[in-house]
Amino acid sequence: MYSNGNEQEELEAMARQQSYDIVAITETWWDDSHGWSTALDGYKLCRRDRKGGRGGGVALYIKKAFDAIGIETKEDGVEWLWVRLRGKPTRLISYWESVIVHPTRKKRWITFYKQLGNVSGLSALVLLGDFNLPDICWELNTAEKRQSRKFLECVENNFVTAGE
Repeated sequence: MYSNGNEQEELEAMARQQSYDIVAITETWWDDSHGWSTALDGYKLCRRDRKGGRGGGVALYIKKAFDAIGIETKEDGVEWLWVRLRGKPTRLISYWESVIVHPTRKKRWITFYKQLGNVSGLSALVLLGDFNLPDICWELNTAEKRQSRKFLECVENNFVTAGE
């Protein structure tokens, strides 16, 4: 979405043509200067931009027919959105995780697991994102690295179904 304006046009055409109820985007690369160019006709936009740097960011376009409410989270430096759809027992989470190993990465994952555990039993849950865990084999539900195995365990413990 950040390299040129064509991606926005493609997104609009695809959303119109396919009539998607919800569109999730990771790596938006948006900041405050992108407010004018991110609107999609007929959709409410929920977004969380990266603070203090380039890249990153997550966004959800939700058809205006749905009563969507963004859920505030207090975690700084975490690129995730929590949205509740009123009238339907559904929660949506869009998440992005950096591939760069950073001292705060482990803390972010722990916070994420706790938050996921808190909301998973309350309603249907849709978890979307770019988790940057390439060693996961979704078909066999296995992974080489410890962090990826912890993620799979969290998904399994919270009755989340992962798809490609």
